[in-house]
Amino acid sequence: MTAPAVVRNRVTALRFVIGFGVVSALSDVVYEGARSVIGPFLRDLGATAAVVGLVTGIGEAVALVLRLGTGHLADRTGRPWPQTIAGYALTMLCVPLMALSPGLASASLLYNGERFGKALRSPARDTMLAHASATLGRGYAFGLHEALDQLGALAGPLAVAAFLALGGELRWSFALLALPGVAALFMLGRLRLAAPDPALYDPSTAVSAPKHLRIDRRLPRGFWIYALFSAATMFGFATWGVLAFHLVQLHVVGAVWVPVLYAAAMGAAAVTAVVSGRVYDRVGLRGLVVLPPLAVAVPLLSFRTSVAAVVAGAVVWGAGMGIHDSTMRAAVTDLVPRERRGAGYGTFTAIYGLAWLAGAALIGLLYEHGTAAATWFVVGVQAVAVALLLPLLSQHPR
Repeated sequence: MTAPAVVRNRVTALRFVIGFGVVSALSDVVYEGARSVIGPFLRDLGATAAVVGLVTGIGEAVALVLRLGTGHLADRTGRPWPQTIAGYALTMLCVPLMALSPGLASASLLYNGERFGKALRSPARDTMLAHASATLGRGYAFGLHEALDQLGALAGPLAVAAFLALGGELRWSFALLALPGVAALFMLGRLRLAAPDPALYDPSTAVSAPKHLRIDRRLPRGFWIYALFSAATMFGFATWGVLAFHLVQLHVVGAVWVPVLYAAAMGAAAVTAVVSGRVYDRVGLRGLVVLPPLAVAVPLLSFRTSVAAVVAGAVVWGAGMGIHDSTMRAAVTDLVPRERRGAGYGTFTAIYGLAWLAGAALIGLLYEHGTAAATWFVVGVQAVAVALLLPLLSQHPR
């Protein structure tokens, strides 16, 4: 009888994280390039500020809320690679097809189809990254991955801006993004062959619970408090679509400069992700105290008509996103048991995704009644977030 082949990873944990960072960077060129101009694109198709806020808010909710199911799926199957690959493939298909959208409905559907691809792959991918982070440090591993990811998020909007500056139509910029999409899928296939079982990076996976002991399927109380705080911060955090709508609607900058500002935001996110990850590894949840002030600064800067102010607003918005997309994921890894990480990621993002959907739609609606109304709403919500953070810090000082 032939013995089963021994599965081994041919790359180190660090190279695995870097490899996934490259895949994420290429995919970010695709969907962040599209995301950077979705506000002006929907406006050209007849959308109002409220509709832009609703569509982009639904998009973020789709990308986040549906992870409640896809996270449980990742835990149940124990096979993260097929789910990850399918999610990336869906994104690479939907974005280029937006160039062929005949109207607002089809463009919105494809935009949210791309967001579903992100929902499908993220819990499975983050579970694999969590295994690699066991020896590298939670904050460092997720921060490094997010920094590489954001390099693509910077390049995508710049590519779109260059295309528009050279006289290309906004619509056809989506078709241009098919090229990095193909490259992302190629790199993902190579990484799958190099690391067939990322769980081998985590020494704790070699220790399994005795069969007679029943694993507690409930998520810890600290996790729920943390998720509530995160939801509050996102409820008062505007989507880029609304900010971009403001820039074009009031002629603060030309349409060609909107993706450039978004690229600046992604550059800030890349830097912040690494710094915030290092801070988290040293001080824990206390590193998140900067989130509510950053969220308040966004409308105070971005809803003005000064170019200098909106540039600063874009950078601050990106810094907030960098923390949300890196350090907050790392904290979930520490707050839930290893066997429940997929469900933990899915539940966490579902909660704050719903909050972002509601907040984005409401901020867009309030914007139509004046920027002051939208700004005061954000200030009030972030004050609630601070109130939720304080007891969390007392229970989890690190």
